[in-house]
Order: sequence, then structure tokens, then C-alpha cells
Amino acid sequence: MEIAGKVTVVTGAGSDGCGRAIARRFARDGAAVVVSDLDETGGRRTVHLIQEQGGRAAFHLADVRVEEQVRALLAFAEHTFGPLDILINNASAPFRPDQPLEHWDDPVQTDLFGTLYGTRLAIDAMRRHGGGAIVNISSISALWHGRTGGWPPYETAKAGSLRLTTMLAFLARQENIRVNCLAPGWIASAQVRAFWEPLTPEQRLAYGAPARLLQLDEVAAAVVRLATDETLAGRVLVWWSEDSPGLIPWADRGYSALDPIEL
Repeated sequence: MEIAGKVTVVTGAGSDGCGRAIARRFARDGAAVVVSDLDETGGRRTVHLIQEQGGRAAFHLADVRVEEQVRALLAFAEHTFGPLDILINNASAPFRPDQPLEHWDDPVQTDLFGTLYGTRLAIDAMRRHGGGAIVNISSISALWHGRTGGWPPYETAKAGSLRLTTMLAFLARQENIRVNCLAPGWIASAQVRAFWEPLTPEQRLAYGAPARLLQLDEVAAAVVRLATDETLAGRVLVWWSEDSPGLIPWADRGYSALDPIEL
């Protein structure tokens, strides 16, 4: 799939993080981009940066936790630019690992239900004009059994969006709608850099942190590949910050070995 001319919606694109980087990359490659976020100031800043570089973009405020607002977001994209071609489910709730038992609703409603609503409604929109592509943003934490420093509701939500992706592989064959997923490691957003940069190598090891962060342009490039590579459907691209990116093999069981136990 060529990006040029494609109508693309990116949720959670109002902050100085990967959502904004993804939106700017798609616009630079010629897409018409609808930027969505709860932060109107940040979202309009993303639109300004795109337009400043000659790209096409518009902002629509939407809370992805509310199905009707997601429906209105996609309708706005169609009304403003034309039929929906690409949806990037990037919106994510604030990460609060220091409060492991509080605020559980936020990541479940945003990262999981927001992805469910966006995916389901985008499928309806894409069916009307012959197909499209959806990219869900998960996390390597959805795969890493026993990872330290996580947050239960976030890990749960990201695991759900990852499995949603693999279960929808059949849509490529039946509807010409490809759903894929990026499961990145630590991304060089402002919040992550503020925590990671002061750490010594020993502290990073103790926290299970990588020796380097994924750069925002690397994340954007990975999302573009998942959205445009027509050979990929229902696939999960894993990119731990220190390693090269790679796809989980199809039909992988999700574990390489088991600890024996007597029953």
C-alpha cells in the first residue's frame, strides 16, 4: 500500500511522543492525517507542525474510552478527507507503576477498550470502500512473563490489544483489511527519558531497562511498515530497544520452554 493520498487517523497524537512522530511521518509520506487526542492544545500543535512542512492534517478531539466519540472521530476523518484507509490505535493512559493497585480503569479503558472500539468501527468504515490497514500499539511487556517494574492494568490491556490483532488475521483474506501490531520496548518519549537517562548501567539492569531507547522516528518507521506491507496480516512486530526488529513467527505458542511440575 502506498501512503500518499491515504486518509489516516492517529489517536494519542497530541503529546511530544510516538503518536506525534507517527502522525508527522505519515503526513510527510503524503497521507492526509487526522490527529486525535484529549489534549486539544497538543493535538493542534501536531497539526501545525505537519502543515508547517506542507502536509495535510486536521485535529479532532476524542476520548477513545467512549465508543460514540470514536465513531465521531472516524466520521470526521471521512467528512474532512474522504474514506478511511489507515487507523493507528496509539492512545495510551498515563503510566503509573508507583500506584500498582490504583487507577486500573484508565489503561484498561484507554489502551484496551479504546483499541477495541477503534478497530471495530474502522473495520465497518473500511468495508465500505474495499479495505484498509489498522496498526495497534502494544508493548513488549505484553509478552515478557515475570517482567519487573510493570503495572498490572497496563500489561493486561497491552496483552489484550496484541491478541486482538492476531485473532483478526482472517480479515485480510475476507475483507482486504489488514490488522497488525507493534510491541516495542522502551521508547524515547520525554517521560521515559526523564526516568531512564539518570540511571547508571547497574540501575538499568536492576530495573530491566535497556541500554538504549527506541527513537521516535524508529517507532514511526515500524508503524509505516506494518501499515503498508501487504504481506503482513495479524502479525506482531517486536522491537526490544537493544535488538533488531522482528516478527513473532506465525502460530508461535508464546513460550519456548516450560518448567516441569509434578501433578
